[in-house]
Amino acid sequence: MKNSIMQQYRYFLKDTIRKHIDFSKTHQNRGIEPPPIEKPFADDAIITELPKPDTLKYIPDIRLSDAIKNRKSRRAFLKKPLTLEELSFLLWATQGIRHMVDRGHAYRIVPSAGCRHALETYLCVLNIEGLQPGVYRYLPLAHRLLFEFTEDRLKEKIVEAAYSQPYPGNAAVTFVWTAIPYRMEWRYDLAAHKVIAIDAGHVCQNLYLACEAISAGTCAVAAYDQEAMDRLLRIDGMDEFTIYLAPVGKVKNKMESLD
Repeated sequence: MKNSIMQQYRYFLKDTIRKHIDFSKTHQNRGIEPPPIEKPFADDAIITELPKPDTLKYIPDIRLSDAIKNRKSRRAFLKKPLTLEELSFLLWATQGIRHMVDRGHAYRIVPSAGCRHALETYLCVLNIEGLQPGVYRYLPLAHRLLFEFTEDRLKEKIVEAAYSQPYPGNAAVTFVWTAIPYRMEWRYDLAAHKVIAIDAGHVCQNLYLACEAISAGTCAVAAYDQEAMDRLLRIDGMDEFTIYLAPVGKVKNKMESLD
């Protein structure tokens, strides 16, 4: 029985599903408009303008080979804030847009299957210069930050939702990526879900490398209480749900890791 269940879960990692899909019937091939690449927001929403990627002045240059070599999962953070410019850089590096194609497609800094980009980026902000603590959402189309809401005991709640792992509570900010599956299902039907997971890996790896440029560190977290994290972000858990998170904070230039 256990082996049978194991095989079912392994099936998710394979691409066999494509042999059983009639791609002529996907919403894309039926001429249905693609879903928007950014969730809508209210006209009176509180928006923070982020420093534009081409105007960043205080992000040090770093050799790519050094960033790759130094990449570690870092779980101990200094009690220092990140600047808004540093946050802008991390958001650009993980979900920034290079070129708009149309309403449903945009080329970004990270790759995505079929240019579908099914992820949204939420931020649980605890210690960012110029931002009050709370939950925010990145708006990639204009490279801005949307204030979602304040949350009592945000530090404690994100730790609880991460199965009591302390790192999110000690970080300056925790990136929480959610998936909106229909963005990918529109093109790939039942073959969408594996590539959404792959896309999340692309995004988080860029975060690791970008952190190396600003004396920051991160630790990818894939173990969390699904329902608790979705409730914390106030998303429905069905058409949008948490898929990955990564706390970020300042670190010493050289530190040991448990990676």
